[in-house]
Amino acid sequence: MTVSRERQFWIWLAVLVVAISFIVFVSSILLPFVAGMAVAYFLDPLADKLESWGLSRTLATVIITVSFFVAVVAVLFLIFPLLQGQIVGFFQKVPSLIENFEAWLAPLKETLAERIPSEKLEKLSEASKSYGGAIVKWLGGLLKGVWQGGVALFNALSLILITPVVSFYLLRDWDKVVSKVDSWLPREFAPAIRSVTKDIDVTIAGFVRGQGTVCIFLAVFYGIGLTSVGLDFGLMVGITTGLISFIPYFGMLVGMATALAIAIAQFGEIVPVVLVLVVFGAGQTIESMFLTPKLVGEKVGLHAVWVIFALMVGGATVGFTGVLLAVPVAATIGVLVRFFLAQYLASPLYSGSGGNSIGGNPNGKISNSDDTP
Repeated sequence: MTVSRERQFWIWLAVLVVAISFIVFVSSILLPFVAGMAVAYFLDPLADKLESWGLSRTLATVIITVSFFVAVVAVLFLIFPLLQGQIVGFFQKVPSLIENFEAWLAPLKETLAERIPSEKLEKLSEASKSYGGAIVKWLGGLLKGVWQGGVALFNALSLILITPVVSFYLLRDWDKVVSKVDSWLPREFAPAIRSVTKDIDVTIAGFVRGQGTVCIFLAVFYGIGLTSVGLDFGLMVGITTGLISFIPYFGMLVGMATALAIAIAQFGEIVPVVLVLVVFGAGQTIESMFLTPKLVGEKVGLHAVWVIFALMVGGATVGFTGVLLAVPVAATIGVLVRFFLAQYLASPLYSGSGGNSIGGNPNGKISNSDDTP
């Protein structure tokens, strides 16, 4: 029995709706599984490399999984005591930092008061407080949603116990899973689906694996650099800045603003502030000129605005799990948009005359242009 393309469309749409509904329904328990899948995806090339050297898949998986999680635990044991002390000290010192910062701004306020009428200055102050309060409230709501949607509902214990198990079995059976899913593809569209999936994999790998490596480097660089400058809480600010640098521009700007505010309040002199700027300038130069072109690539096809939007939507709707899923989902949507756009441009619907029919792009080749998501 033949199935019309219209019926196929509705069937696949129904499958997609059911899949999304299921993810939303079980989102509160998805975190360790998503984390395990991310670890397996991240480490799969290394497992393939060990296999090519003659090791069995199971032995390669054991070596890689154990080494990875031992390294993670070791780093946490080394860094966490230092970070814990800095985090506690930072929140204890926030009031004095604000007072020092306001004292540093006092001459600027006096200058503004001389040049701007008092009633306009008062309105400007009220407006800044109003907008600032709204921004803080919005950020607080977003962070609360991320917390409640992730760590609070599925605590660290579940991550410690379940994530290694999930990552081990997925990494061991990764090629088998891919092969099995491939065997389920509708034969007529299998070549096009494989081509699209390959482009999705290249995009996700280029961003997630590459950007993850960049974030780790920046966390180490900023942590050491700011600590060397003598900045209070430099290790905490540096590591946090590096780890949130996967959010384009936002992570670096937030980290730099925080570091500058602390430097101004702590030193009250221009030289240390300039040194903080030098650390961030050097980090951004290394990232933009060497790390990102080498590790991430320039053709992953994920625009910065699209990534930020996806992360915000994921965090607001599904919590921390949504943040983990945001970039892969954004990459998938971006590749699909480019694919269907290529099909449209090659069809009579666009040209208004004869030419290739829908699906007439024989190679399913997709242009990874930054002009689309």
